[in-house]
Amino acid sequence: MKKLSLVLLPFVSLTACVNSSREQDQTKPNVLILFADQHNKNVMGFEGHPDVITPNLDKLANEAVVFNRAYCTTGICAPSRASIFTGINSRTLGLLTNSERTSVMKEVVSLASLFKQNGYNTYAFGKRHTHDAIDEGWDVKKSHLCGESEDGYISWLEEEGYIDEFTWDWGAEFGRGPKCSGYADSLVPTADLGTRLSRLPETHTMEAYTAGLTIDMIKAHAKSEEPFFCLASFYRPHQPYTPQKKYMDMYNVSDWGDGVKKGSGIKKPGSFYEPAENLPPLLQEQRAGGNKVWNMDKAFEDEQLWRDFIGAYYALVTEIDHYVGQILNELGNAGLDKETIVIYVSDHGDFVGNHGMVEKAAIGQNVYEDILNVPLIIRYPAGFKGSREIEDLVSLTDIFPTLVELAEIELPDLKYEIQGLSLVDLITHNTPLNREYLVSENWSQATVITKNYKLGIMLDPTNYAQNRDYRDFGDMFFVRDEDPGEINNKINDPQFNQEILKLRAYFEDFKRRVPDTGKLEMIGQSWEHKVD
Repeated sequence: MKKLSLVLLPFVSLTACVNSSREQDQTKPNVLILFADQHNKNVMGFEGHPDVITPNLDKLANEAVVFNRAYCTTGICAPSRASIFTGINSRTLGLLTNSERTSVMKEVVSLASLFKQNGYNTYAFGKRHTHDAIDEGWDVKKSHLCGESEDGYISWLEEEGYIDEFTWDWGAEFGRGPKCSGYADSLVPTADLGTRLSRLPETHTMEAYTAGLTIDMIKAHAKSEEPFFCLASFYRPHQPYTPQKKYMDMYNVSDWGDGVKKGSGIKKPGSFYEPAENLPPLLQEQRAGGNKVWNMDKAFEDEQLWRDFIGAYYALVTEIDHYVGQILNELGNAGLDKETIVIYVSDHGDFVGNHGMVEKAAIGQNVYEDILNVPLIIRYPAGFKGSREIEDLVSLTDIFPTLVELAEIELPDLKYEIQGLSLVDLITHNTPLNREYLVSENWSQATVITKNYKLGIMLDPTNYAQNRDYRDFGDMFFVRDEDPGEINNKINDPQFNQEILKLRAYFEDFKRRVPDTGKLEMIGQSWEHKVD
């Protein structure tokens, strides 16, 4: 089986997309979005994590603006990504699970389309997980996912002779090979907590694929006068948790160490032993072993399984960090670093053992910081200097208007108004956004977030999840400064009655201000039969 270096990964004639006579004084900034899937914001070195190794993300953060209170609109992949690339909230799009389709999704203008219309070459490398007009505007697209590009990652692996190895990795969660391969019906044993070591060579992981294509694009643009808009999307640290051994070996998962000295073991998550009855119903069910891929009940009997999973998650983050470093180094080598807006962001987080949970649960998880608070880092040397941390409440819908303003793009007439706020004045002049609250919501739960409080309102998906009425469990209220781990639900504490009423009023205000156009359309289509 032949092995290719990263620079030789297949690329679809970039020379057809770029102008070869580059001028040194390019006026339009490039845009490079480094996108991780399911990256818990706290799992980075610069965030003060005691174990995780991320030197390149740490360096990027030290050169950039870091938003400490950035939140996704919905704590799962497709809705969150759609909000980033349209600047529109999930309820307006009608996209509150991964599988929904509405007329609104066909009528929006995506970031890629907008930048393409304004003279940019547009590229998407890796998982996009968006649909209809939200996914339009790409000159070049190569995906990890089946159906998102004709000659993407899976077909390349088949050509390279590594589809057996990938099927082993993929099967850790799905029990079979990828749908668009010849291994779709091949049964593969799943792995407890979806965790085992990868059998792929380092050069052929999904992260290496994304990085290689991105590096080739940067090299092709080094002598071009055409600006680029590029989504470099990593699949990880999303499950299945199948890291390379070289990265897993960086973490000692033999015991729960004190987290003070590298190699002394990995630190146990602070809320790992939280009583299951504290958690919403589906999370309780999964803790008890209801999900036969994760097998959390088995893992609580043999905690080495938990340590393996947490170490694997850290290892996948470290692999992403490695490729972030390679991409940014190439950007500098090409002389494009000063004129390129670099964003590092994720669509949502992962429990990583907090609350005794793995990954995310989709129903009942849309309240926890582990899932909703996401990394957001923006570097643009030509536009703003130095680094700092920002505490304002920020939504992922804000990325759209921020990039539009930084690139000095004039918006066309839009059928649906952009709902995010530009962060440019906040970044450059420290002008506060003056947001009193944010809302993140799915069908089962809406969460109102303020500076120091969080109210998770249980909605009533009566035809979902075996007709369990989630209102019986009740709402959840957390006080940020005294309970950062979100263990103590204060919903019935009378001293917080006024604050709880204020957050309920904020949710009513949100529903008045943010049209539920697409959500109503989905209700009309009996959404309960369409969810994942």
